[in-house]
Amino acid sequence: MKKDLHPEYNEVTIKLADGTEIVTRSTMDKDTHESEVDSTNHPFYTGRRQFVDTAGRVEKFNRRYGLNQDDEDEEDDEE
Repeated sequence: MKKDLHPEYNEVTIKLADGTEIVTRSTMDKDTHESEVDSTNHPFYTGRRQFVDTAGRVEKFNRRYGLNQDDEDEEDDEE
């Protein structure tokens, strides 16, 4: 390798959310890194899903623009 071309490649200790520690090599400037997400708590691996309240978003939109259910019903009747 050419001198001063590549970054330093040092050992880093990675601490996962469940407390597991892994020693690997990285170009990070730190000696340790704490991860908040890993395979024990990420929804992709655990199968748990978080649903977003889309109805609340629609209601907020309607309130913001002064719409209510009666206005929407009148528009549907005209079609």
